[in-house]
Amino acid sequence: MISSRSNQQQQMRTSHGDYPGLKKGEVSTGTTIIAIPMVDGVVVGADCRVSTGSYVANRVSDKISQLSTHIFCCRSGSAADTQALTDYVKFYLNNLSVETGREPTVKVAAHLMRRMCYDNKEKLMAGVIVSGWDPVDGFSVYQIPLGATCLKVPFAISGSGSGYIYGLVDSEYRPDMTCEEGRTLVKKAVAHAMARDGSSGGSIRTVVIKPDGNDRDYTPGNSLPFGPTG
Repeated sequence: MISSRSNQQQQMRTSHGDYPGLKKGEVSTGTTIIAIPMVDGVVVGADCRVSTGSYVANRVSDKISQLSTHIFCCRSGSAADTQALTDYVKFYLNNLSVETGREPTVKVAAHLMRRMCYDNKEKLMAGVIVSGWDPVDGFSVYQIPLGATCLKVPFAISGSGSGYIYGLVDSEYRPDMTCEEGRTLVKKAVAHAMARDGSSGGSIRTVVIKPDGNDRDYTPGNSLPFGPTG
């Protein structure tokens, strides 16, 4: 019985890349992304770990992609799929701004992303958060999970680490927070998710989106606000 079970596990490792919990053709993914609007901006954040099965391929990946001047996208799921999606959406938004002579709105960017995710939902593994500022709606956050539903939300958390921090963000988030308070909360939340979720890790990247410019920040793994070194 022991040898039979051992042989079965060995066959599963061989066929699924040393990851016996996965089905045939299934891809292991994991991340933590978050976006919260403030009175004077929007703060987005993400961890930096990219894995291929049980192997960490990149500890300092940038999962926050800029779609337009004041619109950003936080990516979760397959890195290849989400990078291709953001490249397409950025291209279309740039063409739209040239044709209309004005910057695209966050709503347009979110629904364009939703349309591309929905039309290719059988081929893609992508869950994203589109957030930013525009002169029509101000600061806004849209969440597009797997399946390509598009929801405008007060704040958004997604990825495999999100389940560990919903209570934390619910208890500490206030709509009247400043961007500095928001950035502190985002770092704290992502650090807690990284400490609990085995698929999130590395370091933390954040971006504060404001009408007068965007401010990027990087927190290395040995300076996290919570965790083994925090």
